[in-house]
Amino acid sequence: MGLVLAPIKEEKLQAYKNWIKEIVGEKKEAFDDMNKRHGITRHEVWLAETPAGPMAAVIHEGPGADTFMPNVAKSENSFDIWFKESIKDIHGMDLGAPPPGPMPVKMI
Repeated sequence: MGLVLAPIKEEKLQAYKNWIKEIVGEKKEAFDDMNKRHGITRHEVWLAETPAGPMAAVIHEGPGADTFMPNVAKSENSFDIWFKESIKDIHGMDLGAPPPGPMPVKMI
């Protein structure tokens, strides 16, 4: 299982909400296809309002969970490109680069 906590740029909160609406709306078929191609069987997202600002909490499960983000980063599929560019714009995360800081540590 992959867990990602991604800050949402303060000025991008509405863009984030619109992006999610697009993913579960007109781009749902392409989103489902991306998950299937990359071995993701569960892909859930929550919006968390924190004292540090809005964050997305994302879970990826399935046989491709550990390689999902690097595989999307190098994918040439048009939806995957749109998806990773949106992540970079909204969250400031480059899927092709290692994440900043230490990885989360499972405590229990």
